[in-house]
Amino acid sequence: MPRIPRLLVSETSTVYHVMSRTALSGLPFTATDKDRLQSLIFRYSRIYFTEILGFCLMDNHFHILVRMLPRDHGDESSLRQRFRLAYGDKAAFSAGKMPELRKKWSSLSEFVKEIKQTFSRYYNKQNNRKGYLWGDRFKSVIVQDGRTMVHCLAYIDLNPIRANMVQRPEDYRWSSMGYHVQTNNRDGALSMDLGMADWGIKLRERFQKYQESSMKPGHWTRGKGPH
Repeated sequence: MPRIPRLLVSETSTVYHVMSRTALSGLPFTATDKDRLQSLIFRYSRIYFTEILGFCLMDNHFHILVRMLPRDHGDESSLRQRFRLAYGDKAAFSAGKMPELRKKWSSLSEFVKEIKQTFSRYYNKQNNRKGYLWGDRFKSVIVQDGRTMVHCLAYIDLNPIRANMVQRPEDYRWSSMGYHVQTNNRDGALSMDLGMADWGIKLRERFQKYQESSMKPGHWTRGKGPH
């Protein structure tokens, strides 16, 4: 059966909820594995035209809430910085490659593929194995700004609660809420949009309001297993 084309938007900035699950049985990802996967997400988010709004790395799958920016994002100086981060200081940058780079770095498929392939090489080497690590293609859903985004972000951050892994979502360090609380959003790795950019809420107040809203009754139920 032929693959169904993804619904992707390249002309304007668009937010996607991305999900991908391993093909391995059980719960194979260790704390070290999740540290590595998190570092890759942050690394490639600095290369690609993205803003990471939220994430959660579970023992057998991950969620990312990401805004992909259009291919005309940034000037040549910005592209040169991304190029050096991607290929190293010794790689020769050519202005003629800019259209190709813009197309690649504004692509959700390329962004997720690079994360997953790099992690697969790491995981297989660490575990002396070969073959596929991930199951089917990653899933992606377009998410509207505003309340829909806030609810989606809460769903992602509350995965560890539903899986009975922690008592409070901020206690789980491989999630956006845990990263915000435990590192104070170190290096500004996560966007502070939180679905509230158009609400007139001051930047420093957004996370507090997000925490309060995500913990309202009905947002989560313990004991339902991994999601």
